[in-house]
Amino acid sequence: MQDVIDIDGSGPDGALVLRQAPVPEPGPGEVLIAIHAAGVNRADIKQRQGRYLMPPGAPSIPGLEAAGEVAACGPGVSRWRPGDRVCALLLGGGYAQHCAVPEAQCLPVPKGLSMVEAASLPEAAFTSWLALIEQSSMQPGETVLIHGGAGGVGSFALQLATAFGARAIASGGSEEKRHLIADLGAVLALNYRITDVVKAVKDFTGGRGVDVILNQVGTNYLAADMEMLTDKGRLCMISHDHGRQAQFDYFDVMYKRLVLTGARLRQRTTAEKAHIALQLERRVWPLLETGRIRPLVTQTYPLAEAAEAHRFLESGDAAGKIVLTVQ
Repeated sequence: MQDVIDIDGSGPDGALVLRQAPVPEPGPGEVLIAIHAAGVNRADIKQRQGRYLMPPGAPSIPGLEAAGEVAACGPGVSRWRPGDRVCALLLGGGYAQHCAVPEAQCLPVPKGLSMVEAASLPEAAFTSWLALIEQSSMQPGETVLIHGGAGGVGSFALQLATAFGARAIASGGSEEKRHLIADLGAVLALNYRITDVVKAVKDFTGGRGVDVILNQVGTNYLAADMEMLTDKGRLCMISHDHGRQAQFDYFDVMYKRLVLTGARLRQRTTAEKAHIALQLERRVWPLLETGRIRPLVTQTYPLAEAAEAHRFLESGDAAGKIVLTVQ
């Protein structure tokens, strides 16, 4: 048996409870990870609240990413061996002492990084790659606007865009977050609570606008985003925390030949996730090992205090990633 954090759905907003559960058995092509640390994400909060469309087979135990040591290998596993240090993108189940995951969704812990730092990587790295590279076709020399640039995904996306030769503009909701965004390499860091973002972006780009926008706030910014996009600009939506419905002038899409797209990582197949993992290991993991991109873990909690971690993330004060320590 093992300690896990599960969801008690008897209340309107769910509750996280510590309980005992069987240690999972790795199936064909899966590895069992003895978890040292697990990342906390807003999708976990939505799952707890019953507001997340769960994919088939996802466990009730939250947790989309973890780092630890391979404890056992299922039939057909070819790359990993017991004792290997890995971090992994999960369908769920990371708030536990052990989890089983397809071996193709595992990556080696980058050299020089701790387990806590490694646990903060998979969700942000996979999402940033999917949104910026695959969905938005970001190119060197382009200008990218990232809403929520101080958050877990935003801070990684900002660094990825910069490392790949783009100019990153980013926004945050406080002066502290604005300074953090600037420190991460943004060419323009904005506090959206006191700054007219549209005007600031237009002024900075000489009226041209930006090529790519990563929107993880929702449709309340859709009209502004379309105004800030230049010709053939791409808008990628990865969350809808502040609205799913919107009205906009469709002529803008036609006139500027805009692309509106989205990225939903959790619903992707194992094969699709394996493809992204391969690209990350080849092109992004070396940047982590040299420090060109750095994990941004700002708060840790023991596994048993997962509810407190959720409260802090929900407060809006969090920057970077929150990580649960397991063992």
